[in-house]
Amino acid sequence: MRAIFVLIKCEMGAAYRVARHMADSIEELSEMHSISGTYDLLGKFYLEPDQDVGLFVVDKVQTVAGVKDTLTMLTYNAFTA
Repeated sequence: MRAIFVLIKCEMGAAYRVARHMADSIEELSEMHSISGTYDLLGKFYLEPDQDVGLFVVDKVQTVAGVKDTLTMLTYNAFTA
């Protein structure tokens, strides 16, 4: 499994509804955080090694009602204390 992080910009007033819908319907979602700044939500998703990142984001994240924009970050290494 590999982690990707997706910043999500939502329509006004839709962030919590979008977050709840994703938590209930996207099995790859590990964590969803409401955040401040340009984007409203930060999602951490775990994908299978052969799973297409672009297709996942386009099909499963960007199609959720209330999502206006996304920014996807791929990860290389995870460091723990």
